[in-house]
Amino acid sequence: MLNPFQEIKKTEVRTFSSLPAKFRKKRRTAWSDPNRQGAALDCFLEGPSFDREGNLWCVDIPFGRIFKVDRKGDWTLAAQYDGWPNGLKIHKDGRIFICDYKCGLMVLDPKSGKIEPLLETAFSESFKGLNDLHFADNGDLYFTDQGQSGIADPTGRVWRLRANGERFWGQDRLDFLDRALK
Repeated sequence: MLNPFQEIKKTEVRTFSSLPAKFRKKRRTAWSDPNRQGAALDCFLEGPSFDREGNLWCVDIPFGRIFKVDRKGDWTLAAQYDGWPNGLKIHKDGRIFICDYKCGLMVLDPKSGKIEPLLETAFSESFKGLNDLHFADNGDLYFTDQGQSGIADPTGRVWRLRANGERFWGQDRLDFLDRALK
Protein backbone atom coordinates (compact mmCIF):
# COMPACT_ATOMS: atom_id res chain seq x y z
CA MET A 1 0.00 0.00 0.00
CA LEU A 2 1.28 3.47 -0.88
CA ASN A 3 2.05 5.64 2.13
CA PRO A 4 1.42 9.32 1.19
CA PHE A 5 3.16 10.60 4.31
CA GLN A 6 6.84 11.35 4.73
CA GLU A 7 8.98 9.07 6.82
CA ILE A 8 8.79 10.07 10.48
CA LYS A 9 11.97 11.79 11.62
CA LYS A 10 12.94 11.04 15.18
CA THR A 11 14.23 13.97 17.19
CA GLU A 12 16.28 13.52 20.31
CA VAL A 13 14.68 15.34 23.21
CA ARG A 14 16.70 16.62 26.12
CA THR A 15 15.94 18.75 29.14
CA PHE A 16 17.02 22.35 28.62
CA SER A 17 16.46 23.45 32.20
CA SER A 18 14.49 22.55 35.32
CA LEU A 19 13.11 24.65 38.12
CA PRO A 20 15.98 24.92 40.65
CA ALA A 21 15.67 23.32 44.09
CA LYS A 22 15.72 26.75 45.78
CA PHE A 23 12.25 27.41 44.28
CA ARG A 24 10.84 24.01 45.26
CA LYS A 25 9.06 23.51 48.56
CA LYS A 26 6.45 20.78 48.32
CA ARG A 27 3.20 21.70 50.01
CA ARG A 28 -0.55 21.77 49.56
CA THR A 29 -2.17 24.99 48.39
CA ALA A 30 -5.68 26.30 47.86
CA TRP A 31 -5.10 25.55 44.16
CA SER A 32 -3.74 22.02 44.58
CA ASP A 33 -6.56 20.87 46.87
CA PRO A 34 -9.30 21.00 44.18
CA ASN A 35 -7.06 20.66 41.12
CA ARG A 36 -4.65 17.92 42.26
CA GLN A 37 -6.83 16.12 44.83
CA GLY A 38 -4.93 17.68 47.74
CA ALA A 39 -1.51 16.51 46.61
CA ALA A 40 1.51 18.48 47.76
CA LEU A 41 3.17 20.30 44.86
CA ASP A 42 6.40 22.21 44.38
CA CYS A 43 5.28 23.86 41.11
CA PHE A 44 2.83 23.68 38.21
CA LEU A 45 4.35 25.56 35.28
CA GLU A 46 2.28 26.93 32.38
CA GLY A 47 2.19 29.66 29.75
CA PRO A 48 5.68 29.53 28.20
CA SER A 49 6.49 32.59 26.08
CA PHE A 50 9.70 34.07 24.73
CA ASP A 51 10.61 37.75 24.89
CA ARG A 52 12.59 39.58 22.19
CA GLU A 53 15.89 38.86 24.00
CA GLY A 54 15.29 35.11 23.89
CA ASN A 55 14.34 34.69 27.55
CA LEU A 56 11.63 32.16 28.35
CA TRP A 57 8.90 33.32 30.72
CA CYS A 58 6.38 31.07 32.47
CA VAL A 59 3.87 31.07 35.30
CA ASP A 60 3.60 28.80 38.34
CA ILE A 61 -0.12 28.53 39.06
CA PRO A 62 -0.39 27.32 42.68
CA PHE A 63 2.22 29.73 44.03
CA GLY A 64 1.43 32.89 42.03
CA ARG A 65 4.94 33.09 40.61
CA ILE A 66 6.29 34.40 37.32
CA PHE A 67 9.67 33.06 36.25
CA LYS A 68 12.20 34.16 33.66
CA VAL A 69 14.62 31.59 32.25
CA ASP A 70 17.59 33.07 30.39
CA ARG A 71 19.33 31.55 27.36
CA LYS A 72 21.74 29.67 29.64
CA GLY A 73 18.84 28.05 31.53
CA ASP A 74 19.22 30.13 34.69
CA TRP A 75 15.96 30.87 36.52
CA THR A 76 14.91 34.18 38.09
CA LEU A 77 11.79 34.76 40.14
CA ALA A 78 10.50 37.85 38.35
CA ALA A 79 7.37 38.34 40.46
CA GLN A 80 5.16 36.68 43.05
CA TYR A 81 1.67 37.70 44.13
CA ASP A 82 -1.58 36.31 45.58
CA GLY A 83 -3.04 34.80 42.43
CA TRP A 84 -3.28 31.72 40.22
CA PRO A 85 -1.61 32.78 36.95
CA ASN A 86 -2.58 30.44 34.11
CA GLY A 87 -1.33 31.93 30.85
CA LEU A 88 1.23 34.51 29.83
CA LYS A 89 1.97 36.40 26.61
CA ILE A 90 4.42 39.18 25.90
CA HIS A 91 3.16 42.29 24.12
CA LYS A 92 5.31 43.83 21.39
CA ASP A 93 6.05 46.75 23.76
CA GLY A 94 7.55 44.31 26.30
CA ARG A 95 4.74 44.28 28.86
CA ILE A 96 3.71 40.83 30.01
CA PHE A 97 -0.01 40.05 30.06
CA ILE A 98 -1.18 37.32 32.41
CA CYS A 99 -4.49 35.46 32.58
CA ASP A 100 -5.07 34.79 36.27
CA TYR A 101 -7.81 32.43 37.41
CA LYS A 102 -8.47 34.39 40.64
CA CYS A 103 -7.52 37.95 39.72
CA GLY A 104 -8.50 38.45 36.08
CA LEU A 105 -6.28 39.98 33.40
CA MET A 106 -3.01 41.25 34.87
CA VAL A 107 -0.02 43.16 33.46
CA LEU A 108 3.58 42.69 34.59
CA ASP A 109 6.29 45.26 34.01
CA PRO A 110 9.30 42.96 33.47
CA LYS A 111 11.79 45.66 34.48
CA SER A 112 10.26 46.53 37.86
CA GLY A 113 8.48 43.24 38.62
CA LYS A 114 5.31 45.20 39.40
CA ILE A 115 2.04 43.40 38.62
CA GLU A 116 -1.18 45.36 38.25
CA PRO A 117 -4.72 44.32 37.33
CA LEU A 118 -5.92 45.41 33.90
CA LEU A 119 -9.39 43.82 34.01
CA GLU A 120 -10.79 42.27 37.17
CA THR A 121 -14.44 42.09 36.08
CA ALA A 122 -16.71 42.39 33.08
CA PHE A 123 -19.75 44.61 33.62
CA SER A 124 -19.17 44.44 37.41
CA GLU A 125 -19.38 40.63 37.25
CA SER A 126 -16.43 38.41 38.12
CA PHE A 127 -14.79 36.29 35.47
CA LYS A 128 -15.31 32.51 35.68
CA GLY A 129 -11.54 31.96 35.75
CA LEU A 130 -9.21 33.24 33.04
CA ASN A 131 -6.99 30.64 31.44
CA ASP A 132 -5.04 31.63 28.33
CA LEU A 133 -4.49 34.49 25.92
CA HIS A 134 -3.25 35.44 22.46
CA PHE A 135 -2.38 38.65 20.64
CA ALA A 136 -3.78 38.86 17.10
CA ASP A 137 -1.70 40.39 14.30
CA ASN A 138 -3.68 43.65 14.63
CA GLY A 139 -2.85 43.89 18.35
CA ASP A 140 -6.23 42.77 19.69
CA LEU A 141 -5.97 40.58 22.78
CA TYR A 142 -8.14 37.47 22.98
CA PHE A 143 -8.43 35.57 26.25
CA THR A 144 -10.39 32.58 27.49
CA ASP A 145 -12.61 32.63 30.54
CA GLN A 146 -13.44 28.99 31.14
CA GLY A 147 -13.59 28.60 34.90
CA GLN A 148 -14.89 25.09 35.54
CA SER A 149 -16.99 25.04 32.36
CA GLY A 150 -16.97 22.03 30.06
CA ILE A 151 -19.37 19.65 28.35
CA ALA A 152 -21.73 19.66 31.33
CA ASP A 153 -21.54 23.46 31.65
CA PRO A 154 -20.82 25.07 28.24
CA THR A 155 -20.77 28.65 29.54
CA GLY A 156 -17.07 29.39 29.02
CA ARG A 157 -16.28 32.49 27.01
CA VAL A 158 -13.70 34.09 24.75
CA TRP A 159 -13.21 37.81 25.28
CA ARG A 160 -11.52 40.38 23.09
CA LEU A 161 -9.81 43.55 24.22
CA ARG A 162 -9.18 45.63 21.13
CA ALA A 163 -5.77 47.21 20.64
CA ASN A 164 -7.45 50.62 20.91
CA GLY A 165 -8.85 49.68 24.35
CA GLU A 166 -12.43 49.03 23.21
CA ARG A 167 -13.91 45.98 24.89
CA PHE A 168 -15.89 43.28 23.11
CA TRP A 169 -18.12 41.79 25.77
CA GLY A 170 -20.90 39.31 26.18
CA GLN A 171 -20.38 36.79 23.43
CA ASP A 172 -20.80 33.18 24.41
CA ARG A 173 -17.75 31.13 23.47
CA LEU A 174 -19.59 28.92 20.97
CA ASP A 175 -21.45 31.83 19.35
CA PHE A 176 -18.22 33.79 19.08
CA LEU A 177 -16.27 30.95 17.49
CA ASP A 178 -19.19 30.06 15.23
CA ARG A 179 -19.41 33.65 13.99
CA ALA A 180 -15.65 33.87 13.52
CA LEU A 181 -15.71 30.81 11.25
CA LYS A 182 -18.38 32.22 8.89
